[in-house]
Amino acid sequence: MSVEGTGKARILVVDDSKLMRKAAHKMLGEEFDVITAEDGQDAWGQVGRDTGIQVVFTDLNMPNMDGYELLREIRGAQDPGVQGLPVIVVTGAENDESARMKALDLGATDFITKPFTTSDLVARARAHSTYQRVTRQLQSQVMLDGLTGLANKAGFMDRLRQDMAYARRHGQALCLVRLEVEDFQRFFLHNGRDVAEGLVLQVARLLRARIRKEDTAARVGLGSFALSLPGGEEAGIAAMVERVQAEVMASPPMHEGEPLSVVLHAAVLSPLTDASLGPEQAMDACQARLDVARESGVAVLAPAAGEAAAIEPAASEPAASEPTASKPAATEPGVSTPAPPVPAPPVPAVAGPTAPAAVASPAAAPARVVASVDEVLDQLQAGRVQDVVPKLPAVIGRLLPLLRLLGPNQRKQLVDFLQK
Repeated sequence: MSVEGTGKARILVVDDSKLMRKAAHKMLGEEFDVITAEDGQDAWGQVGRDTGIQVVFTDLNMPNMDGYELLREIRGAQDPGVQGLPVIVVTGAENDESARMKALDLGATDFITKPFTTSDLVARARAHSTYQRVTRQLQSQVMLDGLTGLANKAGFMDRLRQDMAYARRHGQALCLVRLEVEDFQRFFLHNGRDVAEGLVLQVARLLRARIRKEDTAARVGLGSFALSLPGGEEAGIAAMVERVQAEVMASPPMHEGEPLSVVLHAAVLSPLTDASLGPEQAMDACQARLDVARESGVAVLAPAAGEAAAIEPAASEPAASEPTASKPAATEPGVSTPAPPVPAPPVPAVAGPTAPAAVASPAAAPARVVASVDEVLDQLQAGRVQDVVPKLPAVIGRLLPLLRLLGPNQRKQLVDFLQK
């Protein structure tokens, strides 16, 4: 929700007195979009749902959740937008100086004492809503990508943090997508800035046209994009990304009168409801999927049915056996084939932009072999080679993030050592 529809700043008034709530509507309703809550619990729910709220007026003494607890919840919120809300505490004759000090210590922004006049209430609402509006405008300016108008990486991480907190609080699914132009740096160098930026703008325009109001699209790198999609389903999202890929291929950028070949790879991570998973870890996990998609020539790498987001997807155990296939030729970027055996999470190969997404049946997937590196080393030392063999794919999967950090010479030295 937002204030764009009314053009008025939205004020939340929290009081267990129906008379006070009606008085607030009468005093503030002409200039502000006034919403009310009958106690702190009701208010906290509204604050979590409504991102348009700019100022909160709250009484202290209320049933269910009082004003002190509401202040504590707001100032302890994971969402920085909620955490920074101006909260004006309405005090009465029953609230002494110690009550004010307690509210101040919990993060109260300002106080207003009953009985108050309309001018007192409006003056505080104006001052704090204006400050909040200016703050949000400044934040939006530093969190937008200058070329595309999408969120930049900082803005996206802030939004993703909010989306993940909301999804966990309400038990809602959340999908993260990463989309990348293959070898964008080479594309930029070979074709020039204007052509490269034209491609970025084309992808940004297609993404913006396909997402919903509650979704967030961002440019997180030179040729990299990310999407946060609350309530999204993997199959539908994979199909949407494939359509974007198909449209780029159908209308490729031109250079000196010739169409340029462009390959887009994407990965989907869901449901992002694990409380131990932070936004940075989620982005890294989705990037690991994207790396697998790029290396295996898959258009969109999506989670298998029922698969939860892993904190370290590159270290998850793959299936004991997977089909093999050659990587598609560079002259046929739109053709996708089943992924080759790579040490990464077991995910279905989703068909290229010209074909529907293929989702593997969970019943058909081989059972995973779970093993720790220490366990395998102990078994090797004990000479139990037969026990180790089935667990090797899992161990390689766990070691993959470390192997990717090695340079070409270090990898060669490691291979030579292992072959001895």
